[in-house]
Amino acid sequence: MTRLTGTALRVTIFIGENDTWHHRPLYSEIVHRAHKAGLAGASVFRGVEGFGASSLIHTTRLLSLSEDLPVAVVIVDTEERVQDFLPQLDELVAEGLVILDDCEVIRYVGRGKGA
Repeated sequence: MTRLTGTALRVTIFIGENDTWHHRPLYSEIVHRAHKAGLAGASVFRGVEGFGASSLIHTTRLLSLSEDLPVAVVIVDTEERVQDFLPQLDELVAEGLVILDDCEVIRYVGRGKGA
């Protein structure tokens, strides 16, 4: 089990939910690669509205524009591990935004076995 406390690096990847990698959702590929790389964790958050470099607004409020909603994949780990993972993101993310933030981990606790 990965232990993580103190100073860390957060990488957030903003993509569209329809983005794919070899016929698989891109966000899923990122999460599975992060897991395989041994990173502390990754979460995917689906947005209800947003726009990016294309300036096209995607929203759940209008049925005609509810396709390809924004998705954010957030990964937190040590700076070294995140930096080592960045080349994979360069390979995967053709369109979107990848940002890095310094952060501090206050608490990182998993569920116990049998919970």
